[in-house]
Amino acid sequence: MTKQTPPSHIGHRQRLKQRLHAVGVDSFLDHEFLELLLTYSIARKDTKPIAWALLKRFGSMAGVLDAPVSALTDVPGVGESTAQFLQLVRATFKRYTRARVPKRIEMKSPHDVLEYCKASLVGKQEEFVEVICLSVRCRLISARIVATGSISQIYIEPKQIVSYAMAEQASSIIIVHNHPSGDPNPSAQDIAWTLQTKEAAWLFNIKVLDHLIIAKDGYYSFKGNGYLNYPDEK
Repeated sequence: MTKQTPPSHIGHRQRLKQRLHAVGVDSFLDHEFLELLLTYSIARKDTKPIAWALLKRFGSMAGVLDAPVSALTDVPGVGESTAQFLQLVRATFKRYTRARVPKRIEMKSPHDVLEYCKASLVGKQEEFVEVICLSVRCRLISARIVATGSISQIYIEPKQIVSYAMAEQASSIIIVHNHPSGDPNPSAQDIAWTLQTKEAAWLFNIKVLDHLIIAKDGYYSFKGNGYLNYPDEK
């Protein structure tokens, strides 16, 4: 009986994992890293062409990890479980990044907020609203994505934001909202519900310190543009 030669990709997987053990992942190029990552989700296929196809379709590792399941499964060789696995990798990165942020971090400027929100903001394909709850000294209490919409619109009732802030015993909040289109300028609806939220929160002595709209072309600060002033401020 002729002994069958194992598929070439089996040996290649072993070499990738041996290299990982020997020199660490930092020596891997993007396509090699993605190829290795896929071996933990795809058991019986050569993951090299799949890795190249993903990078070609989405442009970079970041693009692959930011892509929605529906787009990932359009790539030959990527099933729903593999697409979910890739999203889980991104979610793990987000949780890891947030866990390393000290709870005593202060948020007194848009830069502070942007630094904190990098993990959740970068590459989102749909609009979302995140609320950051702060203590009286502007120290972080908690943060949560409270609404997710389509690629071009989102709406959330002000009472949902206020209820969350009250439950967290926040003295103030910062609202973070993204525009996947790339233009950070607010729509009329953005302005309207920001002002409604400000009024609703102030009834419970909670200040909306800022509402930042984040986009690839920059950001827009409602505070910086005069929408969120209070009577006790000079």
